[in-house]
Amino acid sequence: MSEIKNVIIIGAGGNLGPSVLNEFLKSSFNVTVLSREGSSSTFPSGVKVVHADYSSVDSLTSAFKGQDAVLSLVGTLGFAEQVKLIDAAIAAGVKRFLPSEYGSNTQDQRVQDQVPIFAPKVNTVKYLRSKEDQISWSSIITGPFFDWCLKVGFLGFDASSKTATLIDDGKATISSTNLQQVGRAAVKVLERADLTKNQYIFVSSFETTQREILEVAEKITGEKWTINNVSSKDLLEGGGAKIQKGDFSGAFDLIKGSCFSKEGLGNLKPVGLWNEKLGLPKEDFEESIKAGLTGKLVGQ
Repeated sequence: MSEIKNVIIIGAGGNLGPSVLNEFLKSSFNVTVLSREGSSSTFPSGVKVVHADYSSVDSLTSAFKGQDAVLSLVGTLGFAEQVKLIDAAIAAGVKRFLPSEYGSNTQDQRVQDQVPIFAPKVNTVKYLRSKEDQISWSSIITGPFFDWCLKVGFLGFDASSKTATLIDDGKATISSTNLQQVGRAAVKVLERADLTKNQYIFVSSFETTQREILEVAEKITGEKWTINNVSSKDLLEGGGAKIQKGDFSGAFDLIKGSCFSKEGLGNLKPVGLWNEKLGLPKEDFEESIKAGLTGKLVGQ
């Protein structure tokens, strides 16, 4: 039986938030959403929403009172601010903090070297480790969001033009997770609080390659796709150059270059997946691709 009953979610809007919130609303947890003071974000009817001044530890502490777990889904601009959230959680007596991770394997030094913008994520976990006598933590690594990344083209597939941009010939194996499965994983991590205490949790929907996705995409559409090629080396170098010039769109190139490189940094299986331990269901590869290519998420 989990010691966690009451869960507050920060960042329940955005790309990931709605899918995670939906899975928590189907769970046995008592769920609250934290929203920034003055925010115009809307949430499903019946969801308890509290507001706080994110710049004030006192305001955040007040919002966290009575909560057993804080689930952070803050975006890039909020990564470095999570120390304030952790301090407030500790002051409020929260038992578990889940930092905003949900992506590349940031505990791998090679990934940190290739994608330096991940430093705030790494530093957040370092801070949590230093506070383990006051609060526990779990950090969930998922790889790219499979259905969402297909939908927006991040995985290199443009359904409208039937064009695939393959990185290093599309042969690198990556781990990737549908948004719904990310939400399920977060629920399971808190349901199994003792098992998941103070560690990284690795989950995925699929281990696959761009070539395998392309084969299914061509089957679904009944057409041969145009293939463009790019190297991970060029993405990493180009992304770094953009960021040095203040163009932070280069971050996407860095992440793609690292994830799809021949070094296999995007494959989470070697570090040990938690799917079975958490009781996550197996998912349908072809149906997930079909959803993403038609602009939908799995489960919609």
